[in-house]
Amino acid sequence: MKPALVVYLKECRESLRDKRVLLNALLLGPLLGPLLFVVLLRFALGHELDQAERPLPVVVIGAEYAPNLVSALRQQGLQPLAAVPDVETQVREQHVRLALRISAQFADDWRAGRPAQVEIIYDSSRRDGSQFDRLRSMLENYSLRTGAMRLIARGLLPSVGNGLLIATRDQATPQARGALLFAMLPYFLILTTFLGGMWLAIDSTAGERERQSLEPLLINPVPRGQVLLGKMLAAASFSLTSLTLGLLAFAVAARLLPVQRMEMSLSLGPRVMATILLLMLPLLLLIVIAQMLVSAFAKSYREAQTYVSLLQLVPLIPSIALSVLPLSPQLWMYSLPLIGQQLAMLRLLRGDSVSVLPLAACTLATLVATGAVFLIAQRVYQSERLAVNA
Repeated sequence: MKPALVVYLKECRESLRDKRVLLNALLLGPLLGPLLFVVLLRFALGHELDQAERPLPVVVIGAEYAPNLVSALRQQGLQPLAAVPDVETQVREQHVRLALRISAQFADDWRAGRPAQVEIIYDSSRRDGSQFDRLRSMLENYSLRTGAMRLIARGLLPSVGNGLLIATRDQATPQARGALLFAMLPYFLILTTFLGGMWLAIDSTAGERERQSLEPLLINPVPRGQVLLGKMLAAASFSLTSLTLGLLAFAVAARLLPVQRMEMSLSLGPRVMATILLLMLPLLLLIVIAQMLVSAFAKSYREAQTYVSLLQLVPLIPSIALSVLPLSPQLWMYSLPLIGQQLAMLRLLRGDSVSVLPLAACTLATLVATGAVFLIAQRVYQSERLAVNA
C-alpha cells in the first residue's frame, strides 16, 4: 500500500494548489444544492402561506343576484372585484386569476329550494392552483351550511342526507410530512458527490495525459493498480469532504424554512447524518472510479469534461422514477446502486428505521459494483496507450 499512499499524497497536494478543484469540491458542490433548496422552497412556502392568510381577490359577476352569498364568502376571506368584460378571455390570457359567475336565476332557484347555479372561471394551466381550491372550499362550506338549514326548516336532521360518516386518521408524522420537501435531497447529495471529486478525477487522468506527465508516473516500477488506487482515494477524499459539507449545509438550511407553520418537521440530526455518510461511502467510491474510467478514454481535459458531465445524468433517472412512480420498497431494490441509497435515505428522512438487511444489501452490492469497475479501470491502466496522448 506504500506506493498507493505516495500517489495519494501527491494527488492531494497538487489538488490543494488548484483553485479550480478547491472551488468545486469545497464551495460550489456543497453549497449549490442547499442554496437552491432554501431559496426556492422558502419562496414557495412563503408564497403559499401568505396567500392563505391574505384576502382572496375574485372577480364576481352577478353579485347583485346573490348578496347573501357574497356576504358569506366575504366573511370567509373573499375580496369581491368588479366585473370585467369578456371574463373568459381575461382569465385565459392570465389578466384575471379567478372569476365567479352567479346565475341570474339564482334568487328564483334559491326561493324554490332548488340548487342555485354558480360558475368558477379559472385557468388550470396556471401554477398557482391553491386560490382555485380555496374558492371552491368556500363555496362548498356555504353549500353545506345552507343545505343543513333547509333540512332543519323542514323538520329534518341535517345528518339525514349523509349516507356515510367519514372519519380520517392521518398516520404521517411531522417528520414524514417534512420529508416530502426533502424528496430531492438524495439526488442533491449524489450530485454533490459527483462534483466533489470530479475535477480531481479528470485532472489526474485526462489532465495528466494531456500535460504528458502521466507517462513518467507510469514508467516507475510500481504496479498500475497501486497508482490507480492512490488516485482514486485522493479523489474520494475530496468527494467525501464535499459530501460532508453538503450535509452540514442542508442541516442548516432545514432550520431556515418556516415548516412549523405547516405542521412539518425537518431535522438532520447527527445519527441521520452519520448513517447517510456510511451509506454513501461505497457509492462515493463507485462514482469516483467510474469518473476515472470514463476520463481514461478521453484524450484531453475538455473531452473528459464532456464525458463525465454526461455521466452525471445517470443518478437523475432513479431520482425521477422514485419521485413519480408510487413504488413500494422491496429488498431487491436496495441491491441496486443509486436506487438503494436513495430509498434508504428517504426512509431516514421520514424518521423511519431501516433494518440491517437492506443496509447490508445496499452496501455489499455497491462495493461489488465498485470492485468490478475498478478491475476494468485497472485493465485500462495496464494499456500502454493510456500514457500516450495520440
